Amino acid sequence: MHVTSPAPRGRLPVARLLSFALAASLGALAAHAQDAAKKSSPLAITGDLRLRYEEDWDSQTAGGVERTDRTRGRMRARVNFAYAFEDKAWTAGTRIRTGSTHSQQSPHLTFASDDGVRDDLEFVFDRYFVQYKKEELTAWAGRNSWPFWQQNEFFWDDDVTPTGVAGTYETTAGKGKLTSVLGAFALPDGGYGLNGNLFGAQVRYGAPVGNGQFTIAGALHKLDGSTGAEDLRNRNGERDYLLGVLGVQWSTPVGGRPLTLGVDLYNNFEDYDAADAAPLAAVNADETLGYVLSVQYGQLKKPRDWQIGYYYAHIETFSVNASFAQDDWVRWGSATQTDGSDGEGHELRGSYMLTPRLNLVARLFVVDAITSVQDGKRFRLDVNWRF
Repeated sequence: MHVTSPAPRGRLPVARLLSFALAASLGALAAHAQDAAKKSSPLAITGDLRLRYEEDWDSQTAGGVERTDRTRGRMRARVNFAYAFEDKAWTAGTRIRTGSTHSQQSPHLTFASDDGVRDDLEFVFDRYFVQYKKEELTAWAGRNSWPFWQQNEFFWDDDVTPTGVAGTYETTAGKGKLTSVLGAFALPDGGYGLNGNLFGAQVRYGAPVGNGQFTIAGALHKLDGSTGAEDLRNRNGERDYLLGVLGVQWSTPVGGRPLTLGVDLYNNFEDYDAADAAPLAAVNADETLGYVLSVQYGQLKKPRDWQIGYYYAHIETFSVNASFAQDDWVRWGSATQTDGSDGEGHELRGSYMLTPRLNLVARLFVVDAITSVQDGKRFRLDVNWRF
């Protein structure tokens, strides 16, 4: 990642923030106008923009060295192109996003920072696929989003897009629906590289319970590692994983708004020794269990809707593959690769919808490492705009 020369320390320059917001707004309006003009066309163009204010403080490394507090302004831009063929069953799609070509996890770029770090403007084509969808069957080939149901990103970050084939079949079972998903993929190493493979299967059942909805899903993912990864850290591309995932969700209306409770369990069935754990400490070899407890109240469907949420997570080192897991909670790792495991802590979240296309999301994270003294606190405020 390239950076410009350092700027004086202090709060983010207001003029820079306003200039960026104006440029982003004009870009969104132009793209929206283009989309409106082509509504009769089989080609659909959509996208989203994000402006982020972020603060990190009270953090130390695994060696006990205090990190410097940090304030940043970040941005994300994504544009989707989808072409529907005449029979409507077949579509082709692609997406271009901002983000370092050395990161498979994050599309965000820093445009202002009190430590003087700025990212160069880079783009990655992170989706390109052909899809068939008719009645109960959906299948695609290419590079696309994670096809397995999940209620958060602790196991798999939504920005990580695998390359391969996937199929989803949905059928009625009793009062609910049974959904089966199979996939075989090459795994990303940075923005464009590939390293290792994943074979996954999931079965999900969802059914109404009273006024609410109950969902349970079980999955097994086998990751076959391969040497030669250029960007993945800590031999995460070389090591084999056999990961079981169980997710349970229950949602019911309370006071006219949905209350949603969630539980997720992750377990790595591989039996590691000290050599398998390297370059991490041997103590991590048996750290293979993870779980998440979550509660959300409210929804974001129309203007003035709001939602609040709380998450508690305990994610041991090898309960997930840290190179493909969430990159929101911590600043652990490198500039382009987040170590999204070996942590436990809390997230408080509040969201508010301003317009059908514009919302605000505030998040507070308080996290401690499980096997070391590493820790940190983080606050984010996101402005999200769809066009």
